[in-house]
Amino acid sequence: MLIFRGGAVSSRDLSPSELQAHVEKWYRWSDELARQGRGSGRGAALDNPGATVRGHDLVTDGPYAESKDLVTGSMIIEADSLDDAVGVARTCPTYEFGGSVEVRPVQDHRV
Repeated sequence: MLIFRGGAVSSRDLSPSELQAHVEKWYRWSDELARQGRGSGRGAALDNPGATVRGHDLVTDGPYAESKDLVTGSMIIEADSLDDAVGVARTCPTYEFGGSVEVRPVQDHRV
């Protein structure tokens, strides 16, 4: 799983045309991943606002963190190894606007 943090989504100073151009890069990138057989090539962008639940009774607006650290989306890809997935993550367009990608294996619990 690729977990995206920050990037253009958290940049408030982009013009609509700059944001559209960046989104198009994401589409090209994800379409290429799909062509390579690494999954559907579509992830899930997250919207605001959100909420944070701590325990059974405490719900707060948020999540609150520095915008560069906010999770802005995720994508599950097919990769042969963690190193392979890191190689895919290195090609992500998010770095153009200071974003980051966390790469995590997803456990398969099928029996």
